[in-house]
This record gives sequence, C-alpha cells and structure tokens, in this order.
Amino acid sequence: MKVAVIGTGYVGLVVGACLAEAGNDVVGADVDEAKIAGLRANRLPIYEPGLEPLLARNQREGRLQFTPDVGAAIERSDVVFIAVGTPPDEDGSADLRHVLAVARTIGQRMNCPKVVITKSTVPVGTAERVRAEIAAHTQLPFHVCSNPEFLKEGAAIEDFMKPDRVVVGVDSPEAARVLEELYAPFVRTGNPLIFMDIASAEMTKYAANAMLATRISFMNQIARLCEAVGADVTLVRRGIGTDRRIGSAFLFPGPGYGGSCFPKDVKALIRTGEERGVPLDVIAAVDAANERQKRMLFEKLARHFAGGLRDVAVAVWGLAFKAETDDVRESPALVLVEALLRAGATVRVHDPAAQETARRLLGERVSYAPHAYAALEGAAALAIVTEWLEYRNPDFERIKRLLARPLIVDGRNLYAPERLARLGFTYDSIGRRLTCAPS
Repeated sequence: MKVAVIGTGYVGLVVGACLAEAGNDVVGADVDEAKIAGLRANRLPIYEPGLEPLLARNQREGRLQFTPDVGAAIERSDVVFIAVGTPPDEDGSADLRHVLAVARTIGQRMNCPKVVITKSTVPVGTAERVRAEIAAHTQLPFHVCSNPEFLKEGAAIEDFMKPDRVVVGVDSPEAARVLEELYAPFVRTGNPLIFMDIASAEMTKYAANAMLATRISFMNQIARLCEAVGADVTLVRRGIGTDRRIGSAFLFPGPGYGGSCFPKDVKALIRTGEERGVPLDVIAAVDAANERQKRMLFEKLARHFAGGLRDVAVAVWGLAFKAETDDVRESPALVLVEALLRAGATVRVHDPAAQETARRLLGERVSYAPHAYAALEGAAALAIVTEWLEYRNPDFERIKRLLARPLIVDGRNLYAPERLARLGFTYDSIGRRLTCAPS
C-alpha cells in the first residue's frame, strides 16, 4: 500500500518505520529540510530504542523514503497519515494550525480518492474540521479517519508492532476495509482492531491518557499521606495492585508525570469540557496535583538544608521525563533544576540520553557530567529524578566517597531504605520513612 506520513516527529517516524517494516511503500514528509536530510542519512532527531535500525533497514531496502515536498508525498499515496504536532495553546487547548495546514495541502494536491487518517492527538471534532478543509479545495471523493496512537516513549516500536489494541474511527465501510488491510499484520495474534465512530475514537485517546494520569496522581497523593502517617507506599501499592479490579500498572509513585502526552492531553480535555459546559473536576484536580508533585523533590531537598541552598552543590541524576527517551518536555527534572537555581544552588546533571535536549532549555546554567559519578564530586546531595537502568544498582561506596554529605533524595524509590541506612546514607524517598545512618 502506498502511504504518506506527514510529520516526522516522534509519532510520524515510528508510524512510518513500522508500516514500512510490514511491507508498505512509505514516504515521510516534513517541511523541515534539515531534518529530512538527517533522516536520509539515518540521523534521528529523537532517541527511541530500536528506531534507528528500523529506519536504516527500510531505507536501504527501498520501502521507506523521506522528502521535504509534502504535496508530492500526498499525490503519490493512497493513504495519508497526518502526524504533525498539536502543542498546547495558552489556554490549554490543542493548537490545530499544523493539522489544518496539512489538510489544506491534501485538498489542494488531491489527484485521486484517498483515505486521510489523523494520527495526531486532536480534540473531538477535529476530523470534521479536517474534512471541511480538504473539501474546500477539491471535488474528488475522500475519507477521513481517526486513528489515535497509544505509544509509550521508550517502547514505541514494540507498542506499534504488537499493540494491545488498535482504535480506528471511520466514516464508511470502504475506509474500514483499507484500515483493516493496513493493520492486519499487527493484530494477527488476536489483539483487537476496534472500529467505532470518529468522535468516539478521538475521545478514546484523551480518556485513556486522563485515566493513566489520574492513577499516577492518585498514587502520588497516597504516597504523601503515607509519609505523614508513617506507612510504606511500596507495601500499599502491592496491597491494592493485587486487587483484580485495580491492577498494578501506573501505581508507582514518583516526582510527577511529564512528557509530550499526559500534561498536554489532560489540559486539552479540561479545555474541551469548559468549551462544552461540562466541568471536569476530577481531571482538573489531577492536573493541579501533578503540578504540586513536581515541586516535591525540591521541597524534600530544602528540608535537609536549614541554612538554605545558596552555594550548595546538588547532583541530579536524570533529566528525561522517563527512562529510555531523550524527551524533556514537562519533565519534573527541569522543575527541580529551575527551583534549585532560583535558590542559588550549584547544579550538576547527568542523563544517559537527554543532556543535549535539556541543554537547549537549561543552557550553561548547570554543568553536564560525562558520566553519572562525575556529577557527584563534592556535591552535598544527590537527587534522582529518572529511573534509568544504570542508576538502579550503583556503587554506593563510590557515591559516598564522592559526595560531601551522604544524602540521597530519590524521586523513583530505586533503593531499599534499610540498606542505604546501613551504608551510612540519609535516604529520603517517596511515600516511605526517612532513613538515616545509625548514630
């Protein structure tokens, strides 16, 4: 099948590479000529495990190509995915300018009937706006579908190739048949391909992310209460996670959710509710709780320095919003670093993948360590924000030698408090008792 994917960001690259891997003839299009030149040379603008070899192999074998000519990509394809960004506007609503600009180009370059699929995360009603924009520029027949993505950064290739489900909103049986053929290789093991009306498909994406964000914020608040009453959130999580009605996923407390999806989608859903006169009090509370949670690591650190943090050196492990990505959008680590800088602290950071993306925002106001231990030299505290594998079992004796003060504030509960106390650390984690070295 001849497929165009308009937009070569995170979603567009994963969609294009995986569809090409399944044997389709795919062209990825983007107006950013520098990005296209890099992709043609197999230089990725993002870090995503498994994506680089997939791009290289499919370009080499001729199933995947990239072009800055969006109109030409549309003309040569039967199926067109819209996968451009929908950044949050100032009021929290999704900015649809890029989506509608692509729809306009589709209408202007329509040379035969096509199936147009919105892959970007868009509010309910966007497909109809896309349809109207295309129709304003062509008399040829076309179909508009909604196919929301449910990709986890760091595991996106696996999620696309072996999805839990594929949700598709269609406007006709003909469009459904095209999508069924396109996704057949990915649902052979029996995971469902779920067809529904377009508005329901658009809503499903926001509802799913809002539910997951709710679970995260709920558990973060339970963790705060655990600290106040002397309970252990790790045991509480096990106790509720084994309830089949609840399950164990997304119940790990942390420094707040970030990334490109949850913060943006929660705010967009709240805005949609306001526009339709439907107060979403629970979702609004989730958003507010998450903003508070992002300040928690700084508050924990500050409590250990009665004289304030001015001129105190603090090491920060992890800048990405989660492990296995270089994405720092809405990352709790950036909130922590900015708060430390405002307090006058000296900040040394390390991240296995996200240092360059973070540098674009933090500049040279912090120092960037070439490896994790280099960030610790002379620091009065270590703050852990991202759960990278290399941080999970470090050399604690080395850490203790390098730190000027054996203090670890752990936003991911990576270590056993009793062990850290025996090793001579003051260890402050989330939802568990503060532990200190025996006196």
